[in-house]
Amino acid sequence: MSWGTTLALAYALAHPARVRGLILVAVTTTSRREVDWITEGVGAVFPEAWDRLASHAEHAGIGYQRGGGRLVEAYRRLLVGSDPAVRAAAAAEWMLWEATHVSLAAGGVHADPRPPEAQQVCATLVTHYWSHDGFCQPPILQRVGEIAHLPAVLIHGRSDISSPALTAWELQRRWPGSELIVDAGSGHGSTAMAEIWCSATDRFAQERPAEGPETGPGEGAQV
Repeated sequence: MSWGTTLALAYALAHPARVRGLILVAVTTTSRREVDWITEGVGAVFPEAWDRLASHAEHAGIGYQRGGGRLVEAYRRLLVGSDPAVRAAAAAEWMLWEATHVSLAAGGVHADPRPPEAQQVCATLVTHYWSHDGFCQPPILQRVGEIAHLPAVLIHGRSDISSPALTAWELQRRWPGSELIVDAGSGHGSTAMAEIWCSATDRFAQERPAEGPETGPGEGAQV
């Protein structure tokens, strides 16, 4: 789901012979456009929360000014700095932003239940990968033709404000072997999407061909 779909796509591109098909929920490819949306553009929907996020970076003494650099890069720098207090404060602001932009699907802004140390690790990893576009170069959308022969089910929520359905739609258009299911009542994950996921998994299991004696170790793994 979400970042996990980027990882699944990257694995399939690297090892297509080991993949029988993919079932992706809340589809992302971690492209520059997607990262800029989730860290900058979606601030149009949550202007108060984004202003707080940007203001913290502006006053952190690292030379960031909104409109003059990428906010995700500013937070990456804050989170790898040498001052523990600076890292902790940046992580708290980042995780509050994460909770905010998924709040429409979650029914409100909910505090992360994980301890501060775990939240800081999460924020550090997220900003590291996002500031480098997931290290997916060339972008996944440009390479999807390499796995166009594989079957796939792409499951996305129509109300996913964090990761709009545009990415899933563009992926499906370039992937003849894929099926796109957009659930009208879902955001960035839901019970309904989980049920669609289970149904697709059952279908894949029923359609999976029997493995012949020529199948080698590690081949035919379903992502």
